[in-house]
Amino acid sequence: MIKKNKFSLPVGILYATPMMSYLIPFCVGFALSASLIVAIGAQNLFLLRQGLKREHIGVIVLFCGLSDAILIIAGVSGMGAFLTAIPQVSTAFALGGALFLAWYGIKSLLRAKAQDSMTVLQGQPISLKKALATVAAFTWLNPHVYLDTVLLMGTAATAQPIALRPFFAAGAASASFLWFASLGYGARLLQPLFASPRSWQILDLLIGCIMLALAALLLWQGVLHTL
Repeated sequence: MIKKNKFSLPVGILYATPMMSYLIPFCVGFALSASLIVAIGAQNLFLLRQGLKREHIGVIVLFCGLSDAILIIAGVSGMGAFLTAIPQVSTAFALGGALFLAWYGIKSLLRAKAQDSMTVLQGQPISLKKALATVAAFTWLNPHVYLDTVLLMGTAATAQPIALRPFFAAGAASASFLWFASLGYGARLLQPLFASPRSWQILDLLIGCIMLALAALLLWQGVLHTL
């Protein structure tokens, strides 16, 4: 018969050890994804504007979250190495993304000139199909999305044992869903700030400048830098 001494671990701790082995990679993936996604980008700005207008928020949040989850899983599964081996793919994405961002940036600047269309009530609503097409372009034509979700997350996942990488990916995807939901549904808290046409004008002016800057950055990093 085995005798227990006073230094024996409680049974609860012994049973909690496997759970901790799953929780740690989940938290690591969550923290890394949160640090990457909480940044001013084209996708976030579009979601913020739709949240302020309260248009198609649920569908857009779901689309953004699922897109990030797909890309994260692809990165953890090793797709990052494939994209790195074929630089022409990233160059094509950079060119397409730069053109789209430049077009949307110019459109935002032109919209900022029309003060009477800046309020939520007077603004022209967009259809669900157009909203999804726009956010899809912001998501899938932006090489920085692949850099964050596929390459960086995929590289970070290699530090985890293979059996624990699904928990790492689950944590990263959970951070994306939480962020997009908070941004989309939390934007309504800023509506008092955007009650005046001037606030919407400033927002569209900011969006336009950021989009054009991102377009120039994509051209430099993805196209001109390869020449």
